Amino acid sequence: MAAGPGKNMRIRNVQAWWVRIPIEAAKQHRSDFGQVTTFDAAILRVETDDGLVGWGEGKNAAGSTGSYGALVHMLNHEVGPQLIGRDPADIGIIWEMLYNGVRHHTAAHAGHAMPQLARRGVSVAAISAVDIALWDILGKSLGQPVWRLLGGRKLERMQAYASGGWAPTDAIGDQLKSYIARGGFKALKMRIGAMDGAPHISAARARAARQALGPDVELMVDAHGTYTVAEAKRFIHLVNDLDLAWFEEPVIADDKPGMAEVRASGAVPIATGESEATRYAFRDLAVLKAADIFQPDPAFCGGISEAMKIGTIASAFNLRFAPHLWAGAPCFFAGLHVCAASPASFIIEYSLGANPMIHDLIEETVEAKDGMIAIPEKPGLGFTISERFLEAHAQRS
Repeated sequence: MAAGPGKNMRIRNVQAWWVRIPIEAAKQHRSDFGQVTTFDAAILRVETDDGLVGWGEGKNAAGSTGSYGALVHMLNHEVGPQLIGRDPADIGIIWEMLYNGVRHHTAAHAGHAMPQLARRGVSVAAISAVDIALWDILGKSLGQPVWRLLGGRKLERMQAYASGGWAPTDAIGDQLKSYIARGGFKALKMRIGAMDGAPHISAARARAARQALGPDVELMVDAHGTYTVAEAKRFIHLVNDLDLAWFEEPVIADDKPGMAEVRASGAVPIATGESEATRYAFRDLAVLKAADIFQPDPAFCGGISEAMKIGTIASAFNLRFAPHLWAGAPCFFAGLHVCAASPASFIIEYSLGANPMIHDLIEETVEAKDGMIAIPEKPGLGFTISERFLEAHAQRS
């Protein structure tokens, strides 16, 4: 085992790639994001001077497909050079340094944040990638899984929900039932919203799904933020007898008061957060009473460190926590460790769209059994990247 973290361990090399993996035609799906033909991510490799490697992931697109040139450039040319020579165990210190920028020393002495203008979006996605990689290194250096460093895991296996559901009204029931057959899931999520054209069409699809599944399967719906407040309220009115587990992203993330209005209009729990960055945005969701379930994406919200803080806010407001994990392996595994350690977590997203960024990028097999996902046992995040596969799909800028 490599030496533990301390004065002698320093970051030696930082390298990010835009990884783009084609999705074969038979496994593609169409949603409001269009026809999904590739899976894209910014994958980060951080290496220490004693040879330990940590892997991270940053995102600037909610769906599978995205453009990652700017994020990768930021990681390689702006963020990466600031990390060289630093102790990788200083995870929180590095987070605040990157967030506060040139004023990080002043912020450290003053005891409050002084972020630069770039406190959201690509900047925090870059911080997210670094944070995830540093937790991976810390776990490996100590020979411990990350969840142990976060306070322990509350469960060895956690319930997962199958995330997919794009089929039209006459086929959605069979599509969702096929998910149950594949992984024994007892909770399923389907897409609604702009892809259907009108709330009553989405409602008809949700009704068909509920009729096919019966009353004992949890059913969630996700509008990807494509409704107006009026449309979202109309949808809730049309489905108020379907016992939906949650209604995800009914309106755009920038309309938090509208989200609160939607939540107050009915009894369907509101889930949101995949488009939000940092604890501050989730504080606003809580104070505005805009959500019942927080869904931070570890590769966008600020990494493992920030996701844990967001889970604490959820717990303090008696809300729940279900991270957005439609992602590559570093983000997905980060979410597993966060969920294992967070008192507010209760379910894990498991994508059933084609996801080569998990299943082909790493050597381990990730699968759901009896609707449950095992929390990793190996040191660090608990996966092994296939560097040959990564190299084959890294975009050359």
